[in-house]
Order: sequence, then C-alpha cells, then structure tokens
Amino acid sequence: MARVVIRNLNKMYNEVHAVKGVNLEIRDREFVVLVGPSGCGKTTTLRMVAGLESITSGEILIGETVVNELPPMDRDIAMVFQNYALYPHMSVYENMAFGLKMRKFARPEIDQRVREAADILGIEDYLARKPRQLSGGQRQRVALGRAIVRHPQVFLFDEPLSNLDAMLRVQMRVEIKKIHDRLGTTAVYVTHDQIEAMTLGDRVVVMKDGIVQQVGDPLELYNAPTNRFVAGFIGSPAMNFAKVGVAEEGGTICAVGDGMRLKLPARIAERLRAHIGDEVTLGIRPEDLYLASGDGADGLSFAAVVEVVERLGSQILLDVKVGSGAMVAAVEPTVQARVREHLRLRLNAERLHFFDGRSEIAI
Repeated sequence: MARVVIRNLNKMYNEVHAVKGVNLEIRDREFVVLVGPSGCGKTTTLRMVAGLESITSGEILIGETVVNELPPMDRDIAMVFQNYALYPHMSVYENMAFGLKMRKFARPEIDQRVREAADILGIEDYLARKPRQLSGGQRQRVALGRAIVRHPQVFLFDEPLSNLDAMLRVQMRVEIKKIHDRLGTTAVYVTHDQIEAMTLGDRVVVMKDGIVQQVGDPLELYNAPTNRFVAGFIGSPAMNFAKVGVAEEGGTICAVGDGMRLKLPARIAERLRAHIGDEVTLGIRPEDLYLASGDGADGLSFAAVVEVVERLGSQILLDVKVGSGAMVAAVEPTVQARVREHLRLRLNAERLHFFDGRSEIAI
C-alpha cells in the first residue's frame, strides 16, 4: 500500500494550460475522488499519475518514489478504464490472468489470484465465458478483477461506471466501496457525477479549469463550500442562487433582492456587516426551503409562484418563480401544490450561504 503525493503539477498542450499547479496528498489506503465538469483536468491528472500522460512540470510520488520518468508498468498501479478494454477472444479467466502471464508469474500463483478476485467479485461462475456473453455490470466486474489480481499499491479509476445504466451504476458503486474496504488499497477515482463522488470518496477533490477548488470530506464540501462553484456543483438538486444587496434597516441587516427582503438573524448578519452596500450572492439548498404559514412578518419568507411540480415519491420538487428569477424547493411528499399556485416559502436562516459578488468566494 502507498500514499500518492502530487506537487505543483502542471500540464500544457501547446497553448492550453490543462492542469494548473495541483497539489494533493492522498493518504495510504484512502479513497479519493476527483470530480468536476468535462474539461476540468481531472482525467489528465489521473493519467499523469498512471504514466499515460507526460508531465510538463511538477512531481508525483507513489510511496517514497518519484515516478515522473517511470513507465506505467513500473509504477505498481492498476487502472480501470471507462471502456472495459477486455479481449473479446479470451475467456473471463484469461482476461484476468493476462497481465500476470505477461509479467511471468507462475501458473499456480496466477490461478490463486484469479480465483480469489473472482470470489471477491462474485463472478466465479463466469470464468469460462467470453465477454460477449456477459452483461455490462459483469464486464465491469471482470475489468475490476483484472486490476485486483495485480495486488497494486494504488488503484486508479477513470469514470468506470459511465457506460452503465442508472440501476447498475448504483449497484456497482456499492460494490466498488465494499471492495475498497475489503482490500484497503489506496484508490484515486475520477468522475463527473457528484453523487458518485459524495458516496464513494473518503475525501473529494473538486476541480474547475485545471485548478483544485476545494478538498475535503463529502459533508464538508456540502456544508461549507469554499466558493460558489463548489456550492453549485455539490448537491442534488443544485443549490439555489440569487443576487441580493446587503442593507441595514433599523439596526437589522437585510438581504434585499428581486422578489425577496430577508431580515437576517444576528449570527448570520455579522458575516455580512462588512458588505453593507454591496451586492452579494445568496445561496440556499432546495431542502432548506419550506412552505411558510402566515404573511412573512418574521422576515424569513418570500412569495413564489409554482411553475413545475415534480413528484419523486420521497419528496416533491417545486420549481418556482421568485421575482424574475427561479428556485427549486424540495418539500415533503404530502404537500399539495398546483402549477400557477401562489405560495410563500420560508428558508432555514441557519443554512444560508453568501458569496462575494466579485470573487465568488464564500463569506
């Protein structure tokens, strides 16, 4: 087992700066997920760790060894790709054993490793089959098995579930987590799916435009995002945002925006005192909005018009119009709401987020 250390890592493609000064330490046996939109540099970073992309500048250590110049086969890593990359003319057993044969392992050792991996993955009955005789989920298990038999220091996963349907993705997500907990190997996992990131990662690395935006455990990113991008990317449905001005009225600090005028409790207001007279961005998650009773005299509710009702069973998503803007509220499944209905929404003031209007950094 080994830690992975990335120091000031950069990657240039001609004039394109794809990865910009990434610094990251992945601890021994830790499961770290790199997440972000397409083109953010997460896969390029993973491929540099694997040795499949050259490094423009910076340093990568696996264990105590600097691997910048080492070829992939000498890095003691195993990678699971988005496409399964199985040999169609080989059986499942032969696919899983192929890498060990190329490394001149003895036949009894190969057989033991393949059968142990097949037992872990629950594919013992499929060892004689060809890939075309397997479902997508079974093929992904074979790809995982081919990595497991290597007994590597580090597992690298490049969006391994993206080709599976929704139900299989959930099932395989659970399986990957179980396998990691059982094997205890350091793992680096790349995905654009923030739900995968939140459920799999011991820590999550959020990237945008080649830059690491925030590193933390899933709940830290959810509850205390460092900037507006992280706040909007982590969480489903996404956080609601609204431009508001910060004003002081009769000794009370208020957030005043299109369709809302909120009187902020003292603890929240102190964060904004230095921004009186400025425009900032208010953020509130859909699950922190509720149907309000009364006329809003408490200063924590606002009028809204229902535009779409999405009944999901466990909750109802109300897409509403607030002033000229839009928000989503996740309410109890017992709520009766109709399209074009006028109602009031109350927010949980303790769960409000504010971001600087120019830098978009959390206040």
